[in-house]
Amino acid sequence: MSHSYDSTVRSTRTVGEAFVDSRGFEWASRAGFVARGAVYAIIGILAVKLALGAGGKLADQQGAFRTVVHQPFGHVLLTALAVGLGAYALWRFVRAAIGRGPEGADRGFDRVAALASGLVYLGLCVLAIEVLVGASSTTKPHKAAAGVLGWPAGTWLVGAAGLGFLGVALYQGYKGVTKDFLEDSKTEEMGRLTKAWIGWIGLVGYLARMVVFGLVGVFLLKAAVEYDPKEAVGLDGALAKLLDRPYGPLMLGVVATGLVAFAVYSWSDARYRRI
Repeated sequence: MSHSYDSTVRSTRTVGEAFVDSRGFEWASRAGFVARGAVYAIIGILAVKLALGAGGKLADQQGAFRTVVHQPFGHVLLTALAVGLGAYALWRFVRAAIGRGPEGADRGFDRVAALASGLVYLGLCVLAIEVLVGASSTTKPHKAAAGVLGWPAGTWLVGAAGLGFLGVALYQGYKGVTKDFLEDSKTEEMGRLTKAWIGWIGLVGYLARMVVFGLVGVFLLKAAVEYDPKEAVGLDGALAKLLDRPYGPLMLGVVATGLVAFAVYSWSDARYRRI
């Protein structure tokens, strides 16, 4: 019985590794990085326009999808974006399941992070599909927080979510400052200038994500402590908080430029990331 079970496990793993090593899986995964970059580029560019006084409004991921769908050939573009996000989610789930990376196996923390990331991007894929078919809702973070605060231990759940976002923010900052992200890249295929360029845009991009996720976490904690769901904000709300501060347009412009930098870094990942 044990021998049969071990054989089944080995056979399943062999099939899984063959799938991961296939050309189709690699191309789908790289398309996922392009889609991730596109989402951040749209959000960042809209925020930069607002910071420069050129009009427009701040957008979260759903707002980015709505922006795409209203462009010429928008439904085709959003379909491609949804497919790319789904492919990125699949890649993250595979990383969580069997482990990948420079040494061929990830640490436990990396696998948990990959699973969480996969769930997030699967949610974005579903959201893009909902916008595509006109079935998306416009539930705001403060409304979601209000619902959770009404649950038993709801305050603790919202507070835990806030701490989770702060943890993600700190991790983004760590990856940016240490340039740890380069360990997952094919640096041996980069020229000296290319490696330096990707290192800098990655640094700026990860620090911008640290600021945004940190703000979301802080205001979720504030919502929990003050039992006020109106304090909860999403990505667009976090950017709006920057705009409301002294030198707000400048601060928003810097962070928004960082989000665009992260988009460019994501596109470089489509070429150099170890799949």
